[in-house]
Amino acid sequence: MPESQEPQEPLEPGERPGEGSPVAPDDTADPAASAPDQPAPTGRDRLLQALRRPARSQLIVAVLLAAMGFAAVTQVRSNEDDTTYAGYREQDLIDVLSGLAGTSQRARAELNRLEAARRQLESDTSAQQAALEQARKESDTLNVLAGLVPVTGPGIRVTITEVTGSVNADAFVDMVQELRNAGAEALQINGTVRVVAQSSFTDVTGGIRVDGQTLNAPYVVDVIGDPSALSGAMSILEGPRVDLQNQGAQVQIDELTSLDIEAVREPTQPEYAQPADAQ
Repeated sequence: MPESQEPQEPLEPGERPGEGSPVAPDDTADPAASAPDQPAPTGRDRLLQALRRPARSQLIVAVLLAAMGFAAVTQVRSNEDDTTYAGYREQDLIDVLSGLAGTSQRARAELNRLEAARRQLESDTSAQQAALEQARKESDTLNVLAGLVPVTGPGIRVTITEVTGSVNADAFVDMVQELRNAGAEALQINGTVRVVAQSSFTDVTGGIRVDGQTLNAPYVVDVIGDPSALSGAMSILEGPRVDLQNQGAQVQIDELTSLDIEAVREPTQPEYAQPADAQ
């Protein structure tokens, strides 16, 4: 009796009768061995890959950095804000503003006072300087007229030489008077005697005495002033030149652009005259 056969399972596609189950491909095979050679990724490729697909650690670091930056900005802004009056009430703020307004007004008033004082000081200083300058000029003028200082300037030189006679003191007094009327500012005789308002002339044997000092001919009279005016005063009709010539003297007048008068007098204190009180 024929043996019963077990029913056979249908064959899988690709399976031949009598063969076992097809062998599954080996997943452990090295793909690099079968795949063609590929170039190694560059640093730029790795950076792009990290940006496209950041790792968890990178995300944590980015979050921490952002938090730190936000905290720094908040701290700077809080430091820049003035919170001095943050807790003040409205009435307190009004009182503060009123106090500041009063302080500002007092400061402005003090500033105005100081400005007025400065202007007054400047005015006083200018007036004082003007008074000092005027006093200096008057002092210089008085010193010149009193013969206390040497002077220089244009003028004339009169040389008187006795030829046939002697010149007396009256002729000298008339000459000095005419020269002063013509604007003489300084006058000396023989380079030794400074003639001033208080000068005196006296006849002596062999010459004349001026302020206690005996002078002999020839007499040289130096006069500072307008040369033409002084020369004209000496040469007027019946003036000093004519008088001197009538007394037997020869008179020579030289106009000079610069003349030095170095003879000076010692200052004297008035014995009787005193300045009058201002009215």
